[in-house]
Amino acid sequence: MSTVVRTATEQVGEPLVNIAIFGAFVLVTLIIVFRASRTNRTAADYYAAGRSFTGPQNGTAIAGDYLSAASFLGICGAIAINGYDGFLYSIGFLVAWLVALLLVAELLRNTGRFTMADVLSFRLRQRPVRMAAALSTLAVVFFYLLAQMAGAGGLVALLLGIDDRAAQGVVIAVVGALMILYVLVGGMKGTTWVQIIKAVLLIAGAGVMTLWVLSKYGFNLSELLQGAIDQAGEGGEALIEPGKQYGASAMSQLNFVSLALALVLGTAGLPHVLMRFYTVPSAKEARRSVVWAIWLIGIFYLFTLVLGYGAGALVGPETITSAPGGVNSAAPLLAYELGGTILLGIISAVAFATILAVVAGLTITAAASFAHDIYANWLKRGEVKPDGEVRVARITVVAIGILAIIGGIFANGQNVAFLVALAFAVAASANLPTILYSLFWKRFNTSGALWSMYGGLISCIVLIAISPVVSGKVDPNTGASLSMIRDTSIDFHLIPLENPGIISIPLAFLLGILGTVLSKEKPHPEKFAEMEVRSLTGAGAEKATVH
Repeated sequence: MSTVVRTATEQVGEPLVNIAIFGAFVLVTLIIVFRASRTNRTAADYYAAGRSFTGPQNGTAIAGDYLSAASFLGICGAIAINGYDGFLYSIGFLVAWLVALLLVAELLRNTGRFTMADVLSFRLRQRPVRMAAALSTLAVVFFYLLAQMAGAGGLVALLLGIDDRAAQGVVIAVVGALMILYVLVGGMKGTTWVQIIKAVLLIAGAGVMTLWVLSKYGFNLSELLQGAIDQAGEGGEALIEPGKQYGASAMSQLNFVSLALALVLGTAGLPHVLMRFYTVPSAKEARRSVVWAIWLIGIFYLFTLVLGYGAGALVGPETITSAPGGVNSAAPLLAYELGGTILLGIISAVAFATILAVVAGLTITAAASFAHDIYANWLKRGEVKPDGEVRVARITVVAIGILAIIGGIFANGQNVAFLVALAFAVAASANLPTILYSLFWKRFNTSGALWSMYGGLISCIVLIAISPVVSGKVDPNTGASLSMIRDTSIDFHLIPLENPGIISIPLAFLLGILGTVLSKEKPHPEKFAEMEVRSLTGAGAEKATVH
């Protein structure tokens, strides 16, 4: 069966049909965004959608924000190629929500207003903490955007049969331009509605494909697994055993532990997910939204198990890796194998919408962080009109979009699930320790926050820069570069660790303690008591949300 697909991978489906379905979806979502933009009058409207969404609506939007190109394209590809070890991404991404639900969601909603920095600066010195929080937000968003842009390049490359990296770069630029338009016009309200629609379509599409794949094997999961093993050929049994990707050596096992730490702890520090809790009217709705998100995300990740092994069985690992877009092509190729051109076009349009929606959510988070934290509260010391703040946010959207396009061109070809794991590592290192210390440790002070945020952020980025992710990783079979820098003669990696979480996350927690203990800054128990009461009861939170 794989030979049929292999001959088609040069140009999968009908490009005109694919583009028509893409165009229809983009047109419909743009109409929604324009309609939503009519009510954007204040900063609260632009950043937090006027706090008008219910828990189930926001939970669906969170699922739309979270189920990115990494979840659909990257994880399906990882499972198709690496089996059990690829599914570990799904487990890590899902378990992470328990940390967010139990430790962060409700407390954050009660304490903040628009951004993560509102919480971190509540009982600490405003200006330095806001600047640190804004910089860490921008760093997390940048790494997350790399993954989405790489996913867009791979997806459209497959659909249009584009194997040329320069042409794929043009595709990434078009995605970036669309993203800028969505956020400039719609703000958080338009972005949220796009995410809700996209989440429903993505989960429904994945559900249909899952049932279709299972029906080919008599709804017997064991038969499906056997099909994947048979298609993989010699050594195929490794697909259903631990260790195919992370068991070859002690270093690969260490890489797995590091990856797991980043995935499980990263969600509770992701600024674009945390910002979603401000779009609901109360803490109760924030809690409900997380429960809804867990259910929807959990169901989807069960689908990825079937889709990943289905792609391995029906398409084959060789076909997937040799297609334009590489491992990120597994889900679209499976759709083509199951339902031909029409299903491929629909699933790919949903995947494209996934990228657009997530990118829009990331961009508005970064824009809000820069405009609200750096411009309004750090540069202007709070003396700025809301419309002026929103204007700066819109300028920031354009700047971030351009940076994302440039970064996405460099990251093109990497597995998007792996790239997102780097963003999780940055979030867990730079943000999570300070969030937890601020909420739960009475003695914690500004010095501890700055040590933790800057120490976690800088150590994580430096470790990524000198890792094989950026340079020096070579395919042992083909000799081709697997790093972001494609020139194999350029190699400045100093450590073999691919995800820095195992070093940078504990370091950030430790620096938070050291910075607090070694500082001569006097604690403010009355501010902690006020924050504790507000975070646990919500008392005073509604008054704080009026801008």
